[in-house]
Amino acid sequence: MDNTFKTDEKLYRAVYPPEVMDMFWRKDGGVSSAAFADPRGLSVDRGDYRADDVVAASMKERFTGSIVYFYVKHANDAGAFIKYSPSGANPYHTLVLGSRETPLLSKEQRSILARKAVVL
Repeated sequence: MDNTFKTDEKLYRAVYPPEVMDMFWRKDGGVSSAAFADPRGLSVDRGDYRADDVVAASMKERFTGSIVYFYVKHANDAGAFIKYSPSGANPYHTLVLGSRETPLLSKEQRSILARKAVVL
């Protein structure tokens, strides 16, 4: 893998459940824009065209909560910058940034991603 992302690749994020962090969830069960706010950049796992259940099982070994995904296209449409950032423990780790210079996604960017996110 490299820093090349096709628009139809999925990006996955673990989101704390409502009983831990209710501000991350809307009343209709969808994820809120607050779940996409991180001053260090939004940490996600790139899908690399793996099946949803394979990605979710891998992420649930490391994280608590629900797994949501959105497409690279949605991040691009929001004007976000995607940076492949593998770690020793996670070859799929990626950051979604507000821009090349600003890690935090703007309120508008977070809102766009929240509207497009699908809860697994």
